Parts: sequence; C-alpha cells; structure tokens
Amino acid sequence: MQEKSSRRSNQQRTQSTRSALLAAARALFIEKGYAETGTPEIVSSAKVTRGALYHHFTDKAELFRTIVKDEAQAVAEQISRQPAKDATAIDTLMAGTEAYFRAMSVPGRTRLLLIDGPSVLGHTEMSRIDRETGGEELRLGLAAALPKNLQADLPLEALAELLSAAFDRACLAIADGKPDEDYKRAIKKLLTALLD
Repeated sequence: MQEKSSRRSNQQRTQSTRSALLAAARALFIEKGYAETGTPEIVSSAKVTRGALYHHFTDKAELFRTIVKDEAQAVAEQISRQPAKDATAIDTLMAGTEAYFRAMSVPGRTRLLLIDGPSVLGHTEMSRIDRETGGEELRLGLAAALPKNLQADLPLEALAELLSAAFDRACLAIADGKPDEDYKRAIKKLLTALLD
C-alpha cells in the first residue's frame, strides 16, 4: 500500500512541478515576451531547479509551444459549445464569433496566440496547433451554413482562413482597447452578406 501511495505522491510532485513551470513561464512570456524571457527566470519564478525544467521540456521553445497549445485548446473548447439546434446559420456563426472574442479576452492570450506564437513558432506550426486543438470549427460552420451551389464556387479552406484572419485582427484591435461591439457588428454584416 505504501508503494502505491509513494507512486501517487511522486506523480503529484511531478504534476505540481510541471504546472509551476507552465504557470511561471506563461506569466513571464506575457509580461516580457518570449525573446526577453530566460530559462533562469522561469525556474526561479517556478521555484524549481533547472534540471526540473529540462526533465519536463527539452528547451524553452517546447515549453512555449506547450503553453500556446494549451491556450489554443482552451479557445477551441469555448467555441465548441454550440447554441440550440434550432439556431439559424448566422446565429450559430455569430455565437462562435462571440465565444472566440470571449476566449481571447483572457489576459495575455492575444499576445501568446496572435503575436508571439506566430513569431516564435511560425505560421505552419501555428496552423498545425490550430488543427490539433479543434480549430476546424469555422470551416465546419461555413460548410454547414453555405448553400451547396456556393460551396462549389468558393474554396472553403481559403474562405475559412480569410475569415479567421479577420477574427484575429479584430481580437488584436479589441486588445488595444477598441470596442468589441463594433467588430461583432462588422463581422455579422460580413457573414450575413456572405450567406445571402
């Protein structure tokens, strides 16, 4: 029985160390940015050894990628909560838009996902993380909402990427203090025109 308890205790310590590293690194990456944050600061803030950092992550880049992926997963989970089944296509897309804006309003998330993420990891890696964390919601929503005859003429993947870029740009503007209601109204107008 003591061996099982000891194993659980070791697992808890391991998880606690990993969580402390992620929390400390997230806070520092948000405050200072990826480039200005050093691993000595991270381990000092997490109150762990440098060896503990390298036990859990191969390097600072992997630690950052893990944080970005966790943030992207949290956004995807918030968006995936769909409205009632009798909602119109525009209502469903707008509910997803509002969920995205809410999810991105978590302090530091815009910097991690829209500024430092693409800069540090690159567009290809960010796209892969988006796919891994369920970032297909917009494309699936458009596929369900657009009439079949329009889908034949429109490259759905490209349309989803363009709209996604518009949503990201709106989040950056909102993070800079612009009114989110302006962007919600503009996106609704855009989606309504597209669906009509």
